[in-house]
Amino acid sequence: MPSVRADPNGRSGGKLCDPWLQFSNMFRGNVQSLPQPWGNIFSPLRKGAVDDLMVVGQIGQSLDGRIATETGHSKYINGPAGLAHLHRLRALVDGVVIGVGTAIADDPQLTVRRVSGPQPVRVVIDPKGRLSADARIFAADGVRRLLIVAQGAACRPPPGVEVIALPSLDGQLAPTAILTALAAHGMRRVLIEGGANTVSRFLAAGCLDRLHVLVSPIIIGSGRASVVLPEIKRVDHALRPSIRVHQIDDEVLFDCDFSAQRVRIGTAKTSI
Repeated sequence: MPSVRADPNGRSGGKLCDPWLQFSNMFRGNVQSLPQPWGNIFSPLRKGAVDDLMVVGQIGQSLDGRIATETGHSKYINGPAGLAHLHRLRALVDGVVIGVGTAIADDPQLTVRRVSGPQPVRVVIDPKGRLSADARIFAADGVRRLLIVAQGAACRPPPGVEVIALPSLDGQLAPTAILTALAAHGMRRVLIEGGANTVSRFLAAGCLDRLHVLVSPIIIGSGRASVVLPEIKRVDHALRPSIRVHQIDDEVLFDCDFSAQRVRIGTAKTSI
């Protein structure tokens, strides 16, 4: 299993010959094959197999499948190389999506900081419009920001934040409807970053092409599970995707291919 090491020139504002920046530019181009060490990991994300969308989820977890302690503490389960991998994913997609629970609990920036590359559109799923206007995801830094709410929800986002209102069922917004809306807004590659409930809902709805599970060599012992899906009665009914395995420093990345179960979303516009 080849090991991928963090490159020394990977941070924003790095050297002129930044290998990651060169790679990300090639990723978006018409280059037939991508150079290593990142080609094997990221080439499957260039194009969807079901339609013209590519939807990838990501989870950072412990060896025992935890994303946080019982109190919710999670900074940081993954080490520097694992966090750099997450930022590489952000740099390669058009939009990065989180649920309102993660936005409130962690107040993430969702920016590309640990590597070079363009900033993705920041998207928060907030059916009831609960997120405060001063959340960092809404920062007016020149990056496009989208707020997805339920129809009829009262929300007052900061100026410049685009609002998408979708029908809801039992207070939830369907992942298929969310992806259809994002496609209509020009997004072709989408990262479902978190939290665990949001990633699980997209997976259960058949709305992920791939799932990156980055396992850190720690055992928490109790805490919040990384994936929660509807109950099954037999082990042979479990999801069993084809996988690629990559070592990233002392962490292990499981690249799970769920394209065989992915529902068709529709035709998206050209990638932004």
